[in-house]
Amino acid sequence: MKNVIVGVGLLSMGTGLFAHAEQTSVVEPSEEVSTLEPVAVWGTEVKSSSMRLDDEAMALKQADHISDLLRVIPGVDVGGAHSLNQRITIRSMDDKDLRISIDGANQNTYMYHHMGNLQINANILKSAEIEVGNNSVINGGLGGVVRFETKEAKELLRPGQRTGAHVQATHAENNFNSYSATGYGQLTESLDFLAYYNLIERGNFEVGGGQIKDANGQVVPGTDGKVRGLEGELDDALIKFGWDVSQGQRLALGYEAYEDKGDYSYRPDMGLATDLAIANGLNAPLTYPTEFTRDTITLNHELEVGENTFVKTTLFRNESQLWRDETGFLQSPPFADSAGYIKGNADNTGLNLLANTVIDGRLSHDLKYGIEYIQYDTDFEADYLVGPTETSSEEAKGSALYVEDRIGLTQTFAVIPGLRYNHHDIDSKVVSDTFEDLTGALAIEYEPTQSLLLRASSTQLFKGPEIGEVFVGAGLYDTPNPDIQAETGFNHELSAAFQDALLGADRVKTGLTLFQTDINDYIYDYAETDTFSGKDNIGDMQIRGFEAFIGFDIDQVSVLYTYSNARSELSAFAEYASLEGARLDREQGDSQSLLVDYAIPAADLALHWDVLLVDDLAAGTDLDGATKDNRKEGYVVHNISARWSPESVSGLTLTAGIDNLFDEYYASQSSRTGVSAHPRFGDLYLLDYEPGRNVKVTLAYQL
Repeated sequence: MKNVIVGVGLLSMGTGLFAHAEQTSVVEPSEEVSTLEPVAVWGTEVKSSSMRLDDEAMALKQADHISDLLRVIPGVDVGGAHSLNQRITIRSMDDKDLRISIDGANQNTYMYHHMGNLQINANILKSAEIEVGNNSVINGGLGGVVRFETKEAKELLRPGQRTGAHVQATHAENNFNSYSATGYGQLTESLDFLAYYNLIERGNFEVGGGQIKDANGQVVPGTDGKVRGLEGELDDALIKFGWDVSQGQRLALGYEAYEDKGDYSYRPDMGLATDLAIANGLNAPLTYPTEFTRDTITLNHELEVGENTFVKTTLFRNESQLWRDETGFLQSPPFADSAGYIKGNADNTGLNLLANTVIDGRLSHDLKYGIEYIQYDTDFEADYLVGPTETSSEEAKGSALYVEDRIGLTQTFAVIPGLRYNHHDIDSKVVSDTFEDLTGALAIEYEPTQSLLLRASSTQLFKGPEIGEVFVGAGLYDTPNPDIQAETGFNHELSAAFQDALLGADRVKTGLTLFQTDINDYIYDYAETDTFSGKDNIGDMQIRGFEAFIGFDIDQVSVLYTYSNARSELSAFAEYASLEGARLDREQGDSQSLLVDYAIPAADLALHWDVLLVDDLAAGTDLDGATKDNRKEGYVVHNISARWSPESVSGLTLTAGIDNLFDEYYASQSSRTGVSAHPRFGDLYLLDYEPGRNVKVTLAYQL
């Protein structure tokens, strides 16, 4: 089956490219995406620089985890099956190298290396916009941008409505329940509000096949097929007020309180087999009372200045805390001194201002310019039952000024130059210094027809050294390295997209992006020589690959096939010669997806099927991967669902589906995988098991 999918996909893609020299979304020249028209449902629109999926398609997936939304996007994956371990990767780069925001509030907090850098409830999202790769001076970071936007009252109200509500309940057989309620409306002609609450009750899910296996395929003693250390409760509340101050001016104030707590595994990313081996080896508990909270406040201001300028400003503060009761170590004599209560805090405070001015004339200009400022503050406290309390704190400040202009030289040809000034101050145990750089970007766009867009771009990269991981000391145990350098480099891309009615289809869309990302002075947190161990520049990293897709719409049928590949390789400095040729640990095998949607209006039904196929990845030198066997097993996962929205009962929706239809036993290759040799515990199987077959039913009603 795998070869059939690959062959058909490449043949179709190749035919489209040679016939039309293509790329998709040409409606917006700055957008290289294929568009499926959004439908007003309680779903999430997913847009990326490689494709777009509308909120109807995403509502069918009954998303509980960010992976439900993003894994089918070419070039994007989400590792981590635990609720604390939602780890987005783009082109094998993990979330530390990305810029991630919710309603404009920066979310990058390197809290704990055993959990992801983002915690978010998929149900409240209006949209997820992804820049696959850094292709503009407007964006910071090395690997790309993920912008999440939450729902708004003005977009939920039906024509003529003053108030509305939405309630929803989901039951998943493998093993969670979710309940949400939302109220929204117009308080006055100019003032609107939204209040949202979601509760998720999680149990310990069962893996595919119903058996927890070790690296040799044998059942791990003392297991019953369920992954322990997942049981907990997630609460998410959001309040938003919007004020239309005047024509063309709007203020929006939002506050979100997110709490995830439970008896969780010590290392949420390493899988049950490793957790059991370590717990048994230390005579320590398998799970620990854990609580993660995040409080975010955002103030957004939108202003139209005249007919040609739009300005959006965001002020935000994001406070995250991870707390864990580690008093259970008292029962393990070698680690009794470590028993206590551990707490890490990470606060982000910042300002973003983005303006857009359009100037018509002999040469058209689409000018974007702005500033950004982010301050990172971290604190660590270990309150031990025996011995003194340990504390530590670090801080960093990042700021930038940027300008980018899309200059239309003709109706079909444009150049897009940009400049960005980056300034980074850091006060950490590793380094206290200032890093700054002026970076540029240049893109060329050619749109010979309304259906075809060709683009070439090159963007300089910059990222200053990060402050230390919060939950293991906020730099308390880091090794000083005052000579560390900022990461710089380039991202080069060539892309083509085509979209039009063709060959009897209402629409055919296809696109291809080729990329090469070069990161100079790549920083590795676990660099080691005979005389040094810690965070250091270890060489120059290169990532090369492509993302491609082809799809069509005929009557009530939509089909979309995607294929992506990314390969990374380190050119190591002399002192790190043992890492020569190393790949990024989050790299995965060639990834394909196929999505099919079919609407049956006469029965008020929408049907969906998707399959994700990830190829094997052979063993090889990598960074921070398994030390003994780091090859990665491929997998194929099918999901199906159906949505019934009876015309006779307006607002009622029943959605049912089965995730992992054929009960595949697997782990995402962006998660922990492989076997590591440990001097105390022996071989550790690091498989972060994904859920097995999961039947889900959602009942929702919108007033």
